[in-house]
Amino acid sequence: MIIHSNKDFSKLCIHTQTTKPWTLEECIINFASAGVKGISIWRHLLEGKDLDKIKLLLDSNQMDVVSLVRGGFFPSVDPKKRLSAIEDNQLAIEQASALGAPLVVLVCGAEPKQSLESSRQQIKEGITALIPLAEKRKVKLAIEPLHPMYGAEKSAILTLGQANEMCELIDSPWVGIAIDVYHLWWDDQLKNEIIRCGKNKNILAFHICDWRVNTIDFLTDRGLMGEGCIDIKKIREWIEAAGFDGYNEVEVFSERLWSRDQKQYLKEIKKSYINYC
Repeated sequence: MIIHSNKDFSKLCIHTQTTKPWTLEECIINFASAGVKGISIWRHLLEGKDLDKIKLLLDSNQMDVVSLVRGGFFPSVDPKKRLSAIEDNQLAIEQASALGAPLVVLVCGAEPKQSLESSRQQIKEGITALIPLAEKRKVKLAIEPLHPMYGAEKSAILTLGQANEMCELIDSPWVGIAIDVYHLWWDDQLKNEIIRCGKNKNILAFHICDWRVNTIDFLTDRGLMGEGCIDIKKIREWIEAAGFDGYNEVEVFSERLWSRDQKQYLKEIKKSYINYC
């Protein structure tokens, strides 16, 4: 396996949440103008939108929709809420299909009123229930394991090992994993679990940013690549050696960076991508 250096932007994708102050239309137009052809769309930006018109705008700007973010949030002690989550995820699959997105990223959820094991079982049941529609619409489901600090309510899937186990139990070509360096960089089993994931052909997405030393907020103080302590190049090498050849998706939540001029920030994203990824 030859590992390629990032000498151009052909594999660069940016999440709309990275440039949160922009509308979806502004993201599409500004990313395309900057030579960034990959975009991952956050679902809240679709509210009240005509998806056909958004698809036309994407196509006219030659944008590649890499993923739709996000589905998931399956666990609950309330059966009605679990059913509602299934219905919302079905809508996400339909939205992804309409936009030409090949996958929906799943932040799987957790229920603080029950054990993590019970939440993981409900996650498995929820994802399994979605597979027939996912197959029909040709949209894959990407489980995103989150950092353990989010275990109370955002996700009961907290390591790549747990995500691998979930995928192996479900055993469907329509279910895989989104690997995010922010959530997984600390794990001493990360390389081995990436190899395991690659052997099963379950690596569907790769998200990048950085972990700032002395961070002031664990949700909205992520760093741009090179601003923190994550060895992104090394992890990317492991990912590519495991067979992944997709986009590198910049997903940065940062009040500090959102407050800047977003066109200048976009230039900084591109520079950081070349130098640190």
